[in-house]
Amino acid sequence: MTDFIHPVILLISLMFCHSLLWLSLCGVTTLTSPTQTMQVLHAPSSPHLCVQTSKAPQLTWGLFPSVSVNSSSFSLHSQRDQRLLWSFHKRVTFRAASVEVGDSSLSTGTAEDEVLKALSQIIDPDFGTDIVTCGFVKDLQIEKAIGKVSFRLELTTPACPIKDVFEQKANEVVSMLPWVKNVKVTMSAQPARPIYAEQLPAGLQTISNIVAVSSCKGGVGKSTIAVNLAYTLADMGARVGIFDADVYGPSLPTMVSPESRLLVTNPEKKTIIPTEYLGVKLVSFGFAGQGRAIMRGPMVSGVINQLLTTTEWGELDYLIIDMPPGTGDIQLTLCQIVPLTAAVIVTTPQKLSFIDVAKGVRMFSTLKVPCVAVVENLCHFDADGKRYYPFGRGSGSQVVQQFGIPHLFDLPIRPTLSASGDSGMPEVVADPQGEVSKIFQNLGVCVVQQCAKIRQQVSTAVTYDKSIKAIKVKVPNSEEEFFLHPATVRRNDRSAQSVDEWTGEQKLQYTDVPEDIEPEEIRPMGNYAVSITWPDGFNQIAPYDQLRMMERLVDVFEPSVQA
Repeated sequence: MTDFIHPVILLISLMFCHSLLWLSLCGVTTLTSPTQTMQVLHAPSSPHLCVQTSKAPQLTWGLFPSVSVNSSSFSLHSQRDQRLLWSFHKRVTFRAASVEVGDSSLSTGTAEDEVLKALSQIIDPDFGTDIVTCGFVKDLQIEKAIGKVSFRLELTTPACPIKDVFEQKANEVVSMLPWVKNVKVTMSAQPARPIYAEQLPAGLQTISNIVAVSSCKGGVGKSTIAVNLAYTLADMGARVGIFDADVYGPSLPTMVSPESRLLVTNPEKKTIIPTEYLGVKLVSFGFAGQGRAIMRGPMVSGVINQLLTTTEWGELDYLIIDMPPGTGDIQLTLCQIVPLTAAVIVTTPQKLSFIDVAKGVRMFSTLKVPCVAVVENLCHFDADGKRYYPFGRGSGSQVVQQFGIPHLFDLPIRPTLSASGDSGMPEVVADPQGEVSKIFQNLGVCVVQQCAKIRQQVSTAVTYDKSIKAIKVKVPNSEEEFFLHPATVRRNDRSAQSVDEWTGEQKLQYTDVPEDIEPEEIRPMGNYAVSITWPDGFNQIAPYDQLRMMERLVDVFEPSVQA
């Protein structure tokens, strides 16, 4: 009899536990309600996670004997406990949530839901995410009674190379809905703005992307590449400007023919108004009425700074900087004045060119500026049905292989390309359907796509997750991802306000930072750091390299909906 009772008791106990679990899934009794989330409150050095809920129930959950619940917090004394509880929490919270959403959609599904679901089939190839998640769909208006749908697709740049494909696909997928009779799609682009405008001089605050064209060696055709790239982007629909940063030998006045060949100043604002040619804004020391300069390095840096930062560029999608040759003070000053989005490297087939270009690539790498493409100029020419390589082969390929730059573009030797540079009309304007123009079109598409990816990576590299009270770090151009406690980040500030610059003494004490501190805002600072605003008004600059060295949170499980 006793042998029979024990299994019965065990069966009843299991049925009781199963009933409690089912009730919890239905929202009757749960460890945390579907709207409650777990919050990390511990110092990173503590041996276990302390998890607090907004309304802690006064109970002990029998399935987890090592988890004791009392007052407003409970401790998980092993990693296994943490994983079990997180797994259970995700099943309870998100199954309940998914049932609620599912039931709602079944009973009260709207026309808007149908349209957005249809549009979510369109994937942006650069971001790998659908256009609804990317936030491209704007101003959605539906008149279901007459089957009319209208909306706007706001892309990241007007030079998007597949904007026509997006428009066509959006029309197709929405038109396939049985009740839709009329679809109107309007295309637009986001306003030109950098990711971190507040940190920039006023003249640069409405420029989305700043791209350096550099060779670190003179005479390789860098200015030719910069000018033709700029006019290619303009032809793709972007708002473009060119800044000629070579004070000693400016090339821009020779390569373009603006109607006004002198820069004009605004005496009230003390700013410079750029000149224009075929819709592209131009600034060069050669347009300042000074010709070529004879001056020392510090003076040149000051002139470049003034020309670049006090110019009224207006809204630009791309500012192309024609960098001077070399890797000295002028180049470093330029990279420090402006947050470069990306760099395009220009080389020629000779070995000597590769040696100098390698120095430039390393300089950009040190300054956290990604090099997105290599252009090998003067590669070859065709004659008598054969292709000749008068300067050898392989310099561009070496740069790509040695430094991992993904895209290589070969430019042939063309008399028309040289002649167009001397005539004041870029080759892509003079012969828009020619072979050279097609190469520049491919280069333009590459620059647009890579800049979009870089901006996306930078804007989402460091974020704050309120649900778990942790700072999530996803370093750009890396698969590395980890979590940091906000108090740890604040305590590791290395600025003069926290550490004495002369003695190295720690001025900010451990106890000065509360454990429950939360960042108010996190903004990117180029490709190398973020600016974090704290509740006391302090702005902390945290480089990615420094964040990598901080003590990390372990066993942090992000809530995610299980399919």
